[in-house]
Amino acid sequence: MSFEAAVHAKAIRIDTLSLTMCATAGSGHPTTALSLGHIVTALMYDAMRWVPEDPGYPTADRLVLSEGHAVPIVYAAFVDLQAMVGSPGSYRPAGEGDLEAFRSTESPLDGHPNPREGFTFFDSATGSLGQGLSVAAGLGIAARDDEIDQRIYCIIGDGESREGQIAEALDFIVEHDLKNVLPIFNCNGYGQAASVSKQQSPERIQAKLEATGFTVLNIDGHDPAAIKKALEAFAKGPDQPMAIVARTVKGWGVPSIQGNGWHGKPPAGEALDRALDELAATGRELAATGSPDDLMIYPPASATRPIAEVAPVMGMREALKTWDMASVMAAARLATRKAFGLALRAVGHADPSVYALDADVKNSTFTQYFGDDTEIGQRHVECRIAEQNMIGVGTGLAAAGKKPVCASFGKFITRAYDQIEMAMNSGTNLKVVGSHTGVSLAADGPSQMSLPDVAWFRSLGSVTNHLGHPGCYVLQPADAWAAYGLTVEMARHDGLCYMRTHRPDVEFIYDEHTVFELGGMEVLTEGRDLLVVTAGYMVHECNKALDGMDQMGIDASLLDLYSLPFDEDRFLDLANENGGNILVVEDNYGGGLFSAVSEACVKAGDAFTVTPMAVSRIPKSARNEVEILDQCGLTHEKITEAAAAMVGLVQAG
Repeated sequence: MSFEAAVHAKAIRIDTLSLTMCATAGSGHPTTALSLGHIVTALMYDAMRWVPEDPGYPTADRLVLSEGHAVPIVYAAFVDLQAMVGSPGSYRPAGEGDLEAFRSTESPLDGHPNPREGFTFFDSATGSLGQGLSVAAGLGIAARDDEIDQRIYCIIGDGESREGQIAEALDFIVEHDLKNVLPIFNCNGYGQAASVSKQQSPERIQAKLEATGFTVLNIDGHDPAAIKKALEAFAKGPDQPMAIVARTVKGWGVPSIQGNGWHGKPPAGEALDRALDELAATGRELAATGSPDDLMIYPPASATRPIAEVAPVMGMREALKTWDMASVMAAARLATRKAFGLALRAVGHADPSVYALDADVKNSTFTQYFGDDTEIGQRHVECRIAEQNMIGVGTGLAAAGKKPVCASFGKFITRAYDQIEMAMNSGTNLKVVGSHTGVSLAADGPSQMSLPDVAWFRSLGSVTNHLGHPGCYVLQPADAWAAYGLTVEMARHDGLCYMRTHRPDVEFIYDEHTVFELGGMEVLTEGRDLLVVTAGYMVHECNKALDGMDQMGIDASLLDLYSLPFDEDRFLDLANENGGNILVVEDNYGGGLFSAVSEACVKAGDAFTVTPMAVSRIPKSARNEVEILDQCGLTHEKITEAAAAMVGLVQAG
């Protein structure tokens, strides 16, 4: 029996399962799945070294399905192999019942790949197109650094190759010389609405890959011998990064569902019967002498990933002394972005699984402290001006057991919102730090200011993740002590966090005795008339406003609500102690602190008066922080006026 006949026979089998499972669900993408039947067969039944009994085995070869809607073909292989689904410790073999339950609430076979729903063969959630290759690159970095002979395969659709993130990832792979990552472009010629552009033709994709620095093999994606030869060339270890361009047919083997109009549309009834008959006829023609059970799966070589030994993290005072910055203590001033960089360096020394990723602004975010350290600098990954790829690489590193911290200007992080949400869906242990946030940046203007970030990230914190934690913690440190402490806490936490840091140097508010925690808050002054709620840079301005309030006879409490979500019961007790009067001050657009506070008050059902002060106009450049706060109506004088209006000392407005 020939290898070619066996692959044809197996491809026909899993193609058939893909058709039936999508038909049963009444949705799915069987035509895309059929275009990959031979490639997936060659990978999962021959080339990949993996363990069907333990699909998440940490040193096994990995498959990232960037073309996530093609997932039925992988599910079909799992059912055929009776490979394990579920979670480690509660694995069970996949069976015919899983085909029937595809896409249902109780099924581990989600509509698109999702490891947190019981399919640990995949390392990250995919389906939002263009993201998988970045994840593969992160897995490749981790395997290289851990010195593990692990191959990472990534299947990419021709249509999705137009996404800019694909180009970012390809550049990254070549720059970092990741010869253990194999992009496989599935060129079936069709997107969702029509045929792909000529810019995504196999020839043009090959030319782009070669121009980027890849060795490219252009093959017939339904020719088992050609597929095997290409995969063997990769396995031998290419001299430079390699890619495969596979010419395939969408709906291969089933003429009645080929061409435009069948994307995401499973045949049903008589159309399904006809499709199955056509596929069977194709099988009789190509696989008459082949047995689908004669292929062999090879396990990975015995190897283990290193287990990081985590040491205690030195405190900020010790870190400043260790790295010749003791003068900072005397000055008692430091920007939160610099304190973050200092803390990240300390965390990197304590925990060898921590990685720092940056997007060409390391001298502004101060991840440079980490990268310039000769002992840990090899774990600083420069991703350049490609924030979407940076988040994907971080997701891949986290899937390999690393603890990535991704930093850039908060404004530029907004480009990667989709990637961050997909990382949350994946259960990724990812930390994101946005510097130069809020309006205090001043002179550079709104193109550099992150203003909607609090609202967006806190929406992720409104859901619980697979561990029962908030989907994302949003952290806004007011001074260096807070930034240092919260960086340490982020590193300890298993889950997504976003921390805002600021450009200006600010005075110390706290000291080494203050304990910061995710979900925490800090009462800076206690009063009875009014609760002023703020965070980050605006804590300093509100602190100045207290003097004006005191002169007017207003006894105000000042709350640094540095974490979202927060302990609502504790917050409501503070609000009631201040007569239910709450003034919320923030240096970003609406939807942030004010919305979070208001929601807590509404849920409580008590009588509260909540007044917002936020950035209510699109700002422009200003020479300094005082000028920009005046422009936005957020000076300490304006805060004092708002407080006086709330307690009836002056007329509002």
